[in-house]
Amino acid sequence: MSKGDKKLFLLDAMALIYRAHFAFSKNPRINSKGLNTGVMLGFTNTLLEVLEKEKPSHIAVAFDTYAPTFRHDQFEAYKANRQEQPEDIEVAIPWVKQIVKAFNIPVLEMDGFEADDIIGTLAKKAERTSFLVYMMTPDKDFGQLVEDHIYLYKPAFMGNAVDIMGPKEICAKWDIEHVDQVRDILGLMGDAVDNIPGIPGIGAKTAVKLLKEFGSVEELVKNADQLKGKQRENVENFGQQGILSKELATIRQDVPIDFDEKALQYEKPDEVKLKALFAELEFRTLTQRVFGEAIKKPKIKVDEQLGLFTGEEVTVEEEPVQPVAIPDYQDSVITRVHDYHKVEGKEEVEELVRYLLYQSEICFDTETTSVNPNEAALVGISFAYLPGEAFYLPFPDDEEKAKEILVWLRPVFENEDLLIIGQNVKYDLLVLKNYGTEVKGKLYDTMLAHYLIEPEGKHSMDWLAQQYLNYKPVSIEELIGKKGKSQGNMRDVDMDKIVEYAAEDADITLQLKHKLDPIVRQNGVEKLLHDVENPLIRVLTEMEYAGVKIDTESLAELSGQLERESKEIEQKVYEMAGEPFNLSSPKQLGEILFGKLNLDPKARKTKTGQYATGEEVLSKMAMEHEIAQAILDYRQLVKLKSTYVDALPNMINPKTGRIHTTYNQFVAATGRLSSINPNLQNIPIRTERGREIRKAFVPRDSGHIIMAADYSQIELRIMAAFSKDASMIEAFRNGRDIHATTAAKIFQVPLEEVNADMRRKAKTANFGIIYGISAFGLSQRLNIPRGEAKEIIDAYFKEFPAVKAYMDRSIEKARKNEYVETLLGRRRYLRDINSRNATMRGFAERNAINAPIQGSAADMIKVAMIQVHEWMKKENLKSKMILQVHDELVFDALSDELELLKNKVPELMANAIKIEVPLIVEVGVGKDWLEAH
Repeated sequence: MSKGDKKLFLLDAMALIYRAHFAFSKNPRINSKGLNTGVMLGFTNTLLEVLEKEKPSHIAVAFDTYAPTFRHDQFEAYKANRQEQPEDIEVAIPWVKQIVKAFNIPVLEMDGFEADDIIGTLAKKAERTSFLVYMMTPDKDFGQLVEDHIYLYKPAFMGNAVDIMGPKEICAKWDIEHVDQVRDILGLMGDAVDNIPGIPGIGAKTAVKLLKEFGSVEELVKNADQLKGKQRENVENFGQQGILSKELATIRQDVPIDFDEKALQYEKPDEVKLKALFAELEFRTLTQRVFGEAIKKPKIKVDEQLGLFTGEEVTVEEEPVQPVAIPDYQDSVITRVHDYHKVEGKEEVEELVRYLLYQSEICFDTETTSVNPNEAALVGISFAYLPGEAFYLPFPDDEEKAKEILVWLRPVFENEDLLIIGQNVKYDLLVLKNYGTEVKGKLYDTMLAHYLIEPEGKHSMDWLAQQYLNYKPVSIEELIGKKGKSQGNMRDVDMDKIVEYAAEDADITLQLKHKLDPIVRQNGVEKLLHDVENPLIRVLTEMEYAGVKIDTESLAELSGQLERESKEIEQKVYEMAGEPFNLSSPKQLGEILFGKLNLDPKARKTKTGQYATGEEVLSKMAMEHEIAQAILDYRQLVKLKSTYVDALPNMINPKTGRIHTTYNQFVAATGRLSSINPNLQNIPIRTERGREIRKAFVPRDSGHIIMAADYSQIELRIMAAFSKDASMIEAFRNGRDIHATTAAKIFQVPLEEVNADMRRKAKTANFGIIYGISAFGLSQRLNIPRGEAKEIIDAYFKEFPAVKAYMDRSIEKARKNEYVETLLGRRRYLRDINSRNATMRGFAERNAINAPIQGSAADMIKVAMIQVHEWMKKENLKSKMILQVHDELVFDALSDELELLKNKVPELMANAIKIEVPLIVEVGVGKDWLEAH
């Protein structure tokens, strides 16, 4: 035989077995005897593909044994982190060996060595005797062994062709100069799968960069003094660990095994043995495929299953069963070496869809031209369901053609049983919704998972990848440039780069889900994530998509009024100052107030040397100096005009004619929603002009009307329930005015003798207590002497001792745990609660009191939103929930459905979370939001 005729295939059994396991783990194949045959089926399909298409002259299958290897002698912790072998793999291995032997293919294994070493040794020996050698495995560590006649043969998968890699391809894949540097990369970055430690702080990209400079791990360690900062420190401290890691990652080529050419020659299977095995496993279709015999009609339903590593279909006889839960991946399968594929054409998309539908959970991510989902054009979608592998589907610029492709994907997106994973997945849902595609599966947002773990931390994918995966993803700015006018968009980027970038997003997000989910469970916020935050995504998606109509004429009229009023105040200030100046200039204002008018001889200056003229400074002076109050009024009018009145019309979407605010679930540490573009939470409502902005929010047409439903005094009611104060609970249960009741108690007068001033002070105290207000703070708010404020607080705690006890308990519990919790277990971490710094400790103590109350109120309205949304959907109502601001929900109500909404929405809100105190929801209706509120 010539070298071209002598073709040896060496199969890495365990790598192929594990791949078969994961492919079938969501849809196990159970035969009539109750045996899970998925691994055996997948492996046999793979073997047949090689035999039929590649027609090897020689073949062998290498297995690992359970005995320790020389690597365990070198490093005791080698593979120590690996999870226990899944039961179906443990059961399948003896069957797979029998199948291989029945094909008359040698089974190779040797105690003390791994299958990799056996394959490496035989590959080199075979090449020296004029063989073409193909190492068949999805494991890229084998790249270190390739040479001119030895190839890494990665099986076909998901419509992608077989990947045959020689030295050129391996070097390009890893971005290295020669294949031996594969060992160096693995030595530097380590391998979580095998618990090879590497050098801390060095990932795949850094490893490549260092090898380009130093050539090998050994040379890097020798020249550590040329490095800087933390990297130098790590290489100096862990350099020998890196060298050891390289040795552990080295595939041996000297295993004491003979290369017996004749023993490896392939002839044909043992028909009797193989038929018996196939009959036992109930592989009727494989019997037909291998032996050409007629298929006996199965007694149970026949199902179609996609070939494991091919684009062909094979028929599977086992009765389909429900998908099982995804295995807990952890570090054992998280890999930084990856396979990212481009999917094109209807045939490949449909094949991808079929494979995705066999999963119980998938991750997806959209690539678009804008961060605003209502303006974004779809450039592509990436999918992942196994760590290290992802698929990118590009979309054309033509919207109609893009929608045609999305039709092919509908079976995936409309599958209600599929768990859809994403990072800030609401954005992706909105993009697809704007293209006419609904995502109906259950949702899991990694951003929200981390938000519940670390509410005040960063939640971006890049940050999370570095923190939890020790991996730095490709930056968007590397593709389209830095933010600014010159920044491009994804349509400008080379396709190969987009595939890498986009597929990486889906892959990393999937890996993050597997990392974060155990921490979510450990922290006790699993129910909060799955029952509140994730379901709320769909509610907010619908609200943002619906948008709200704005009355631009009303705003134009208000803008004119604000312009006139601000000019009048400006002239008034000039008269009081004795000269005109720029009111918007802090420097000029400071010189007038403190330099010329000398309103405060002790006026504070900033670091730049000019007088401080912030709102806090002016507010303190306002009661004594008319000019200070006038300047505050001027600033408020100017801010209203620029931030809302003049800005809102520019935010109207030209396609819909409405404003579509964006709600954020992961910004406020308290759990409250925030919004941007516009920020609805900050619309001023304490002044007449501020409230008038709400007048511009109107129903979409004459057949609709605005309805607002608002929790009444929700935080006070929650505090009463938390503190279990009998007086407060009794007042709320009997529907009495809580502020008047409080006033009667702290001022020691009968309820009917409480006057407006008493009630005002009691109201301020009631709400102030929730925020841990001090005597100084209360005196500032009420403009009363600090002594009187202290008397009010002392009287308050005397009359409501249970409230004081609750506050003390909250602080004590926070000191012990360094966090507090809401009714639903949402945590607020207070790491400064035991600080020696009195200011920081005081801030944490106030949060210890307030966070459970404010956070529980946030939980309550979120649960209410979910229940209201589900009820409206069930009833097929045409009305829309369009806004959420603080404790209020706003609806664009169809007039014919108004009475139904007025009755049901308050009921759902009041019963969202049961507490000891009745919750009251006030409902208003009007031609605009102001009138309804």
